Amino acid sequence: MPIELAPIIFELCAIIISAAILGTLFLYACQPIILAYIAAGVVIGPYGFNLIPNAEHITQIGNIGVILLLFLIGLNLQPRKLLNLFKESAIITLGTCIFFFTITLLFCLAIQLSLLDAVICAAALMFSSTVIGLKLIPTTTLHHQRMGEVITSILLVQDVIAISVIIFLNMDGGNAMMVGFLLMLGKFVAICTLAFIGVRYIILPLFRKFDVIQEYSFLATLAWCFFWAELSHQVGLSYESGAFIAGISIATSRVSQAISVHLKPLREFFLILFFFAIGARMDFSEWNHYTFFGIAFGAVMVGIKYWGFSTALKMAREKPTMQHELSARLSQASEFSFLVAYAAMISGLLSMEAVLFIQMATITTFIISTYWVVNRFPTPISTVKKLRKD
Repeated sequence: MPIELAPIIFELCAIIISAAILGTLFLYACQPIILAYIAAGVVIGPYGFNLIPNAEHITQIGNIGVILLLFLIGLNLQPRKLLNLFKESAIITLGTCIFFFTITLLFCLAIQLSLLDAVICAAALMFSSTVIGLKLIPTTTLHHQRMGEVITSILLVQDVIAISVIIFLNMDGGNAMMVGFLLMLGKFVAICTLAFIGVRYIILPLFRKFDVIQEYSFLATLAWCFFWAELSHQVGLSYESGAFIAGISIATSRVSQAISVHLKPLREFFLILFFFAIGARMDFSEWNHYTFFGIAFGAVMVGIKYWGFSTALKMAREKPTMQHELSARLSQASEFSFLVAYAAMISGLLSMEAVLFIQMATITTFIISTYWVVNRFPTPISTVKKLRKD
């Protein structure tokens, strides 16, 4: 075995074994298994027993799970239905984002962060987690019920806003920002157009000729996903947006549902690494009073987000039962919070105190929201038998 592969194999073994052991303990204690993955990152990561001294490449590998998650969502959404959902959810999403931004901004100013830090913290924490929101919803609900359609459209609009925020943080001035945003929009439209043309003239003819060979359909679909994810990244968009476009473009094919089933176990494996990396980022040695402010605000933010989404959905005349459940499922911060903080820090715009505040607030919302949803609503990983549903 090549020497350079040994550390990677050791790290993967350590992650899977520790996640399995802690997962067993968490399930015996009737706790959500996602929290076990995060705990494994804390225990054996760089700031725990240091079995994995550098979690950066694990983070990158774990992002493959997010890419596959967005690809599978796209596979189950018809393009025409998606456009209708965007129209319905745009006002809800923008309204709630503005509300959460304002609340976070006022809190950050109250704890004496600078105005620039406060604005960036507010921008980072106004989104909900695409990964957790979609991971914890049963597949049948996600793909075939109104709730799944609404939560998907809200999260996707938020992702577009989050990408715009990250682009803004890397721009020097207002004119450059506007040009950059319009350029991003043009790239998005161009990639969508090329993807649909490619499916019609390349992918579908190949499927018709070789669809009896399941391995080929699996491989070709996976290649299609990663091709558009990488192309999107190369032109300045996100991997996730490219994967979603790839999924949407194949959604009209009859094999999309079968492909979705085959890819699900692969997605689950990489999402374990994703949640492990979240725990591995937690550095207890640098804690200060802003860290505790972050934990406190994260706990409060779950309730604020629940109330904000519940009010917005009520104004949109959604069913009361859906208002309650959907608001709870969207009550956490987003993995984009880390990306916004990282982009701002690299640009020299964000202080270390604000970075710690964002990280701890985000992780706190992850823990509280996940525990709440898993113990109160149907999920594929619920510890309560009557709530375990996929």
